[in-house]
Amino acid sequence: MTEQPGTPEVCLSTIREQVGAALAAFTAQQRAAMVAVSDDVAPLVDHVLAFTAGGKRLRAAFAYAGYLGAGGPAGTQIAAAAAALELLQACALIHDDIMDGSDLRRGLPSAHRSFESLHTAAGWTGDAGAFGVGAAILAGDLCLSWADEMLMTSGFDTGRLSRAKAVYDVMRAELMAGQYLDLVEQARGQGDVARARTVMRYKTAKYTIERPLHLGGALGGADEGLMAAYSQYGLALGEAFQLRDDVLGVFGSPEQTGKPAGDDLRCGKQTLLVAHTVADAEPTQARRFLDLLGSAAIDDDAMSWMQELIVDSGALDEVEAAIAHRTDEALGALGAVAAPAADALRSLAVAATQRHS
Repeated sequence: MTEQPGTPEVCLSTIREQVGAALAAFTAQQRAAMVAVSDDVAPLVDHVLAFTAGGKRLRAAFAYAGYLGAGGPAGTQIAAAAAALELLQACALIHDDIMDGSDLRRGLPSAHRSFESLHTAAGWTGDAGAFGVGAAILAGDLCLSWADEMLMTSGFDTGRLSRAKAVYDVMRAELMAGQYLDLVEQARGQGDVARARTVMRYKTAKYTIERPLHLGGALGGADEGLMAAYSQYGLALGEAFQLRDDVLGVFGSPEQTGKPAGDDLRCGKQTLLVAHTVADAEPTQARRFLDLLGSAAIDDDAMSWMQELIVDSGALDEVEAAIAHRTDEALGALGAVAAPAADALRSLAVAATQRHS
């Protein structure tokens, strides 16, 4: 379908283009400074540049839309501030892959595997796996450092930056709390619905949608009423987004997700989809499901059995119904948001919940 001027699709594509351009310019400048230290740093920096060249730009788009909704004008300043969230997301993903032991990200070797291969190809001494993990941690830390710098040098006045930095600080702390709780739940291995919801709220809903909207709103001078509408929209849609991610983590194809089929089950992810399966299945089946979850014993037959149990228990239907319900709740909060931001947020709701990767 051909896009027409003024449609939400054009608005979002423009946002993504501006964010991508701001990120490319910033990281190119940073690369020059880093390589000036030593040419040996180039692989570290180049991995970050390649990693941040892709992605859906969702967090940046939400921040940009939050700014527009507060009456801020489109332009290079908000593009740069929003792009900082892409670097924060890169940090989170690189570290997440280390914690999960994931081999792939976006269809390519994850950061620690890429640096492990660098060590092996160079014929260096020591443990290649340990080198890969260490280098990937540093790559994630570099992204985190650059995210702060990009936000604070985006060009806004000190008052607006101060308000935005307060939101940004809370967002980062909530993300770390959510990531830790995710690790705890994997270690517990119990499939608890209430705890899975807590992880979902802090690891994803707030970090992916609510806080980016608040950050954009703070830069645009949003009032309390608009910030409340952003929270209502963001928390509801953020949960729907994570639930879609959970479904894709079990049933998504490697060609679409860039990860092996059923990767969340192999990693032992304690998602709401898993928690509903454990709660709804017959006890003996639930016990076997938990015993297999995250174990090396998940061969193709075991994977098929686990996927079938998720469907037969009714857990998949519960999650799909929750995605639709929470998306409707999010869209209902947009009455307090003016166009074009409301139009962009409607399109982002579709992008977040009807995606295949």
